[in-house]
Amino acid sequence: MNDIDEKQRVEQAFQELLDSYLNTNHRKKVDIIEHAFRFASQAHEGTKRLTGDPYILHPIAVATICCKELGLGSTSICVALLHEIVEHTPYTIDDIRQEFGEKIASMLEALTRISGGILGKEKNSVQSEKFRTLLLTMSDDIRVILVKMADRLHNMRAFEAIQPEKRMLVANEALWLYAPLADRLGLYRMKTEMENLAFVYKHPEDYAVIAKKLEETASQRDEVYDAFINPLIKELDTLGIQYRIKSRVKSAYSIWRKINDKGVSLEEIYDILAARIIFELPQNDSPHAGKVWETRLCWAIFGVVCSLYRPHPDRIRDWITNPKANGYQALHLTVMGPNGHWIEVQIRSERMDAQAEGGFAAHWMYKVGAQDSDNELNKWMATIKELLENPGPDAMDTLDTIKMNLFSSEIFVFTRTGEIRTLAAGATVLDFAYSIHSEIGNRCTGAIVNHQQRGIDYTLRSGDQIEVLTSDCQHPQESWLSIVKTARARYRVHAFLRHENEKKTL
Repeated sequence: MNDIDEKQRVEQAFQELLDSYLNTNHRKKVDIIEHAFRFASQAHEGTKRLTGDPYILHPIAVATICCKELGLGSTSICVALLHEIVEHTPYTIDDIRQEFGEKIASMLEALTRISGGILGKEKNSVQSEKFRTLLLTMSDDIRVILVKMADRLHNMRAFEAIQPEKRMLVANEALWLYAPLADRLGLYRMKTEMENLAFVYKHPEDYAVIAKKLEETASQRDEVYDAFINPLIKELDTLGIQYRIKSRVKSAYSIWRKINDKGVSLEEIYDILAARIIFELPQNDSPHAGKVWETRLCWAIFGVVCSLYRPHPDRIRDWITNPKANGYQALHLTVMGPNGHWIEVQIRSERMDAQAEGGFAAHWMYKVGAQDSDNELNKWMATIKELLENPGPDAMDTLDTIKMNLFSSEIFVFTRTGEIRTLAAGATVLDFAYSIHSEIGNRCTGAIVNHQQRGIDYTLRSGDQIEVLTSDCQHPQESWLSIVKTARARYRVHAFLRHENEKKTL
């Protein structure tokens, strides 16, 4: 390919980025984006990736993911365009600061600190510190982590551009860290793609088997879906609302994991086929009235589905009344469709769908500036920051605790007065006590759970109502570390025990 062709490719890729940006609701700061592109192009001039492509195509692709798939604005786009400069060219952070100002320079500096791999070939203090830096950076400005994740996603989309000896590390990090982070931030599309790309590389034979089975059963699924959806459309039309229905097939990685975790066959997995019903709200000037209608319409559609098909009683999920910690809202149910086939149905409004597709952090925290201290995502990040700024003597133990918390699914429980709290699945009475206050946790002797007295090690379930019991004579024991399941509780128990040991040595 000659130089003219390469320049045309680069200019075309950048123009596609600009077009995506101009189609957003962000303020149109085109000049600074163009400046970042020209600056990065000059810095990377003559440099190629392993694929032979001009290096600048990678930063453009990362910026496009930030804009088009994550909904980020001009500052993040500029950081993405510049993200390789400090590490791979003679330019410094001071040069960036002089050209683009303090905000872009500080974000780029944070991004550079977490560049490269987090895991390394083995767990060690250097890699632990990188992980710690990454998560602290996330709690300070989550956009830095979103740019990092966009960078990692593009690298995985072009594995051939990564040095062969690093590919397995990249795949492992995707499954160990970045996919769970994407899930926690509500970036489900990114999570699924990262998992699948890593799965294809790590387990090519298993992937081939599942992909072949999915291909062989595609026509059968189409027939089942059509037979399921046609009567549903007729009934939904009677509601007089605007809606659309999308089909979804479970990802190969999710199928593989469920087969291995549950010991089931492909045919025994309930939610391989799903239908997503997305509706528009009637125009209304009142935000409160809009929310009421949104909830009513979700349940009205739920009623239509259940009037046609029998729901599985154990597979109904109300994420509207109790949104996930990352803000995800929807109604989920699995119903017996035609000819005995199980089909998952997801019901959500256009607003819920936009949030689910783009992610809570990208679309809300920085787009509209919401900084609600009661937001569950903010609480989670505050816990991470607290743990990392005051770590225990064993850094890896702290990081493993965070990793455990990262992977955890959630349950919803209630205080005695009806206040709802989100905890990691598997959380105990002791975890709940520490979620209220450290002193309540330290003095916890048990709880009244659904009007029955339970011990501190009782495992909670969604919907439990809990009243903590305390005693001034109670205090944390070493054995409590095997009872608590959440990062906050583990940190508080560790902190108390350390303090007591320090007092003994004085």
